[in-house]
Amino acid sequence: MKTGTTIAIAAAAAILVVGGIYFVDVDMTQSAKLPDVEVTVEGGQMPAVEVETGSVDVGTTEKVVTVPEVVMTEKTITVPTVEVEPAQN
Repeated sequence: MKTGTTIAIAAAAAILVVGGIYFVDVDMTQSAKLPDVEVTVEGGQMPAVEVETGSVDVGTTEKVVTVPEVVMTEKTITVPTVEVEPAQN
């Protein structure tokens, strides 16, 4: 997929998410209540464990690798636009 198209799709998705939040007006009509719960807890004990682990050595070394060169150019493209009007109270 072309970079311009990917950026346009990502921008449109972000605008739709933000617009969706902005577009909806939510009013609480009834407050919530947690259920009544009785809990009885007795003391416990964690299990005893023995663990043997291997070792990992991390280091660096120099290698010759082929690296691509990227050339950036500017190009005018058509991108989507979105107009959002919030809900009226």
